[in-house]
Amino acid sequence: MKITLVVVGKTQSRELAAVMTEYTGRLSHYASFEITETSEDKLAKTLEKYDRIVLLDEHGREYSSVEFAGFIDKQLSTGLRLLAFVIGGPFGFTPEVRALSDGQIALSRLTFPHDLVRVIFLEQLYRAFTIIKHEKYHHE
Repeated sequence: MKITLVVVGKTQSRELAAVMTEYTGRLSHYASFEITETSEDKLAKTLEKYDRIVLLDEHGREYSSVEFAGFIDKQLSTGLRLLAFVIGGPFGFTPEVRALSDGQIALSRLTFPHDLVRVIFLEQLYRAFTIIKHEKYHHE
């Protein structure tokens, strides 16, 4: 399975971009992973190719890190080819994009800058894989 983080816009901070590169490298040990940047007006078209689309949205379901690892593990076992997690623009998602999605996950009820959400999600995805593999990264 290939996992893609689809994001609206480009990362503005060089420092956060460096952290994203670090986690992207770490994730490559566990799964095929990429980040795809697009614009708000092209987001729906970008998402058409994915088998499962999960929006990162403040109104979505909240998971603990262990629960999120279970969610990822379940996705891995379904035989999906292409899984997309999506970070929208500053005004959220259009009804068209929401209609394409298979669900929503909230990283927090707090509001974060979009560049920071990218880093938080990448770290949590990496953490999920280390939990699945019983590695010494997550302490509970």
